[in-house]
Amino acid sequence: MRFLILICIFSIFLAKINAQGRTLVLLDNQVIRETHSIFFRSLQERGYSLTYKIADDSSLVLSKYGEALYENLIIFAPSVEEFGGSLNVDTLTQFIDEGGNILIAGSSITGDVLRELTSECGFEVDEEGAYVIDHLNYDVTDEGEHTKLVVGNENLIDSEVIIGQPRSKIAPLLYEGTGLLADTENPLVLSLVSGHSTSYSYIPGQKIKEYPHAVGKDTLLIAGLQARNNARVVFSGSLSFFSDEFFTSSVEKALGGKKYEKSGNQDVAKALSQWVFKEHGQLRVKSVNHHKAGESKPPADYTIMDDAVYDIEIEILNKGKWEPFVANDIQLEFVRIDPFVRTTLKKTHNGNYQAKFKIPDVYGVYQFKVDYDRVGYTRLFSTTQVSVRPLQHTQYERFIFSAYPYYTGAFSMMIGVFLFSFVFLHFKDDDKKSKSD
Repeated sequence: MRFLILICIFSIFLAKINAQGRTLVLLDNQVIRETHSIFFRSLQERGYSLTYKIADDSSLVLSKYGEALYENLIIFAPSVEEFGGSLNVDTLTQFIDEGGNILIAGSSITGDVLRELTSECGFEVDEEGAYVIDHLNYDVTDEGEHTKLVVGNENLIDSEVIIGQPRSKIAPLLYEGTGLLADTENPLVLSLVSGHSTSYSYIPGQKIKEYPHAVGKDTLLIAGLQARNNARVVFSGSLSFFSDEFFTSSVEKALGGKKYEKSGNQDVAKALSQWVFKEHGQLRVKSVNHHKAGESKPPADYTIMDDAVYDIEIEILNKGKWEPFVANDIQLEFVRIDPFVRTTLKKTHNGNYQAKFKIPDVYGVYQFKVDYDRVGYTRLFSTTQVSVRPLQHTQYERFIFSAYPYYTGAFSMMIGVFLFSFVFLHFKDDDKKSKSD
């Protein structure tokens, strides 16, 4: 019995170790592995262990003995109608809920199972057969329906954490695929690459009887999601966006555009993969300390109106190593039910931030709370609970400046009573003496 328990524990341990850097790649067919070899090679060069499988393989499984077998999932199977094995929308949603990251590439023939998955993530894929069309921003090699688009760098999200460099330095992108719509009310959804104002998503060749599904800059080409548990999802409406052909092709806009020897697809695809697999933008709290001014250790509790000092050390993952994080917009809140104090943390040295403030004149149970949520970064949330008590009877001030009039009144009354009593008794004695005479 003990031997079986040891085997189970050892299997779980091995599964957990093997999950580090393990990435499952689901394909429509093995040809995609060859047509997208540059992208897959870049992942392997960065240390990822890729496991290639056909999307409807009956042996597909994401976890074993309750432990995840993979950290990341790549789905380059736009036409799949149903996943094989134990994979379905529910298991993929659970994979995200448990912190897994997913990179998905669709096309104009995106299947129902991917549509359902993306709807769970806050995206909506256009109907089957639809392409993003732009009659003003298409490549010179496209002599058909103008579905091979040239996307300018101004349509990229303005975040170096996500795209790896200033967007002004990125060459135009090539894109051929379907359009997306995102839930704009969802703060977790990101528009990574959007269409031009002249773009629209529709089925080429059909007579437009109604407005297209997505129009103008509301037409998303690549969308992202960072869940509340910091799991990340990226959905591209174009599988060709990651292909060797688009990586190495020259770019020239048909209507008088400048010619570029190479598109920006490879740079953007690499940066997006680094972001979605948490190579970029991952934050963590290394240490937290709080104490009274003049002390160095956290007290058992604070007293109202104490001077408090709060220190937090934050790190960011950079090229596989944790380094000090530098920012100037990290805030601290001292919260009971609502924040009583909100102040910007000041950098003391690399990665270390400090705030000094006076404890409010209201006792209760409080929290030091740092909630840092910025585009491209994982959400940083740290709370430390402390108690704040009222003053003890020996801690109150004996003489309060504002009470001096009352002190004066009290002592003047005492002196007056004394003088009155003295005078009253004196005159009373004289009266008795005059009667005796």
